Amino acid sequence: MTSSSYSSPFLNQVSDAIRVRHYSIRTEQAYIDWIKRFILFHDKKHPKSMAEPEVAAFLTNLAVSRQVAASTQNQALNALVFLYRHGLHQPLQEIHGIARAKKKQKLPTVLTHDEVGRLLKALEGIHWLTSCLLYGSGLRLLECLRLRVMNLDFTHRAIYIIDGKGNKDRIVTLPDELIIPLQRHLSSVKNIQGSYPATLPAQ
Repeated sequence: MTSSSYSSPFLNQVSDAIRVRHYSIRTEQAYIDWIKRFILFHDKKHPKSMAEPEVAAFLTNLAVSRQVAASTQNQALNALVFLYRHGLHQPLQEIHGIARAKKKQKLPTVLTHDEVGRLLKALEGIHWLTSCLLYGSGLRLLECLRLRVMNLDFTHRAIYIIDGKGNKDRIVTLPDELIIPLQRHLSSVKNIQGSYPATLPAQ
């Protein structure tokens, strides 16, 4: 775990609390960003001098003035709950008077098999291999980028995800079509470096 490098000692303290709990780097960045916005919204007052009313005012502003999505407002709330519980050790009590953002009913945009095929044909090398793993094995982007050789089980056609989202382990299928491309990639990297790398680097 690398040390935090924010300009504020207070944000470094919060960042350390996040990393100790093995949250993803994206969650850390999002939480720190929301905490910064919360502080700026209240004219740079220290969070220790604020509590539930200030949190409610900030979240209401997001919904009414900024018109953010419900998921965005919930992420901001989660960041502030974490801040007060683990950063300040002053857990928030019930928060009243929050104007809730409205959930937008939208159908997800999904590519057809033909569209996916055309997309993959336009890619080459490590970009093609990475995209195939995302699509064929259902890996999240950071899970794929952090994939280690030890996570690959060619015999059982499996990929072992360790400390994934929510700090959970899981097993996903390794498609038969990717076995040879993966083995070729590992062999080429081994020839360059003299041994198998810890992760699957881009060439």
